[in-house]
Amino acid sequence: MKIAVSSDHAGYELKKEITSYLKEKGFDFQDFGPLTADPVDYPDQALLVAKAVASGAFTKGIIICGTGIGISISANKIKGIRAALCSDVYSARMARAHNDANVLALGARVVGVGLALAIVEAFLNEAFLGGRHEQRVAKMMALENQ
Repeated sequence: MKIAVSSDHAGYELKKEITSYLKEKGFDFQDFGPLTADPVDYPDQALLVAKAVASGAFTKGIIICGTGIGISISANKIKGIRAALCSDVYSARMARAHNDANVLALGARVVGVGLALAIVEAFLNEAFLGGRHEQRVAKMMALENQ
């Protein structure tokens, strides 16, 4: 599994915590920036990760802004992306198990570091269940062509 990670300036500190966690756990990841807490726009950062995941170069993505809302909306504009904004572990698990989400969005001003790391762990370790969920995911993805 290859993971693409990015944030805006509001998510910068949480991104550092998450990339440290990923490194400690031995995950293969790339930090798409920013490399400082200087202001950057969340749509630009979402685009970097979304394109990396949509192209198949990365299996999953993690994106962070202040609330997670703007960055998740931005990522979901890219064809092939199923970004889920999660603020609890159960939602992260279900985003993977039922929706085959390929990008996790987090709000740095919404969740603390401990909860964020638990959400990341759940998201990365939960498998898509397939079965009856495959038809629903296919219908969801067909909406991109409407």
